[in-house]
Amino acid sequence: MFLRMSSEEFDRASVVKEVVEGRLTQRRAAELISRSERQVRRMVRRYRSEGPGGLAHRARGRPSSRRISEEARSQATALMHEEAYRDYGPTLLSEALMQLKGVKLSNETVRRLMIAEGRWDPRKAKAHPRQWRERKACFGEMVQMDTSIHNWFEARGETAVLIAIIDDATSRLFCRFFSTDSTATNMACLCEYIRAYGLPRSLYVDRASHFVTTRQASIDEQLSGKPAQTQIQRALAELKIEHITAYSPQAKGRVERCFGTLQDRLVKGMRQAGIATIDEANAYLEQVFLPMWNEQFTCEPRDKVDAHRSPAGYDLDAIFSHQDTRYVCDDYTFSYDSHKCQIEQRSVAAGLRRSRVTIEERLDGTRKVRWRGRYLRWHVLPESSRNKAAKKKRKPEPAAGGVKTRSKPAPDHPWRRRCLPKRNKDGAA
Repeated sequence: MFLRMSSEEFDRASVVKEVVEGRLTQRRAAELISRSERQVRRMVRRYRSEGPGGLAHRARGRPSSRRISEEARSQATALMHEEAYRDYGPTLLSEALMQLKGVKLSNETVRRLMIAEGRWDPRKAKAHPRQWRERKACFGEMVQMDTSIHNWFEARGETAVLIAIIDDATSRLFCRFFSTDSTATNMACLCEYIRAYGLPRSLYVDRASHFVTTRQASIDEQLSGKPAQTQIQRALAELKIEHITAYSPQAKGRVERCFGTLQDRLVKGMRQAGIATIDEANAYLEQVFLPMWNEQFTCEPRDKVDAHRSPAGYDLDAIFSHQDTRYVCDDYTFSYDSHKCQIEQRSVAAGLRRSRVTIEERLDGTRKVRWRGRYLRWHVLPESSRNKAAKKKRKPEPAAGGVKTRSKPAPDHPWRRRCLPKRNKDGAA
């Protein structure tokens, strides 16, 4: 007959045996096994009556009183094998099990059941070589912003990208779906966030082309002493928001980990709701997903002060626009987007001629012209027929028979001069 005992129980039995055989005192035995003398006396009684097996744990070999019922086990197993929940993880499956079946199981219990059924591959944690950074203290002190390009609608409809802004102190999330990842869409998302929460103190982003530029500074930027900036960098500077760039995805790990959760939970939630368009997805975000996220996944900041600044006094429509400058001619015209534009007489003022105006391409599609803090009235001039004819490309007419003719070099063409004999100062060959 074999007796199952742990190494601690085996060591304890050897010490109690010495006490029973009279080679060790109970006080010394209590010191050796870190127990009280009263416990040692109880162990001695059990050893004398039952032998070494009396020191084994009494619950060994018995079913646990806290084990899950067979009904709950079968319901969890059936749900994980359903087609609609084939790619659910342990955490999300435990939540679905509670909502659909009313069965409450912990994430670890569901994970063990999924491993036993072959529906989950246990992963070993990897060593993290980077240094941990503490969260910011206040809500709005720093936000992280990034874009996730993913198959969000699972080929049910439109192609979309998700632009997310997450607070570093609380993990409060704000995100929107857009058709593309561009300067305009990032501006639109950031503008909506500011209207909802206020101006954050700093923005932590990657080095994408709409956040960081590699071009040389223009003449106007050099004269004003400013470095080359993207449109978003210019807008952040006007709003006095600190622009922080990350040199690796791991540096802005909070928003990267956020996308890992969104690509799991959000995709499956929109699948259950049958969402296939960007408008429907944004409505689902606003009404269902973001309230759930901000209630379940956020944490309390160390400091209760809201660090956001009020956007009052800032023209957000003007700041979040694509801005460019143009030179005003003597006739109060300027060229933009291959068109000649005329500044109207009622907007003409001293100093406007031969100065520069700012063109604002706003997010709503409108175009504004600004000069010295005020907006000018202007209109596009009609294009004359002479200019239209000049812009047309004339193709050479083919010769008879469809064979193209070659142009003859001019008499003073360099090619001809190379072929002529050299002459002296008198003109003789």
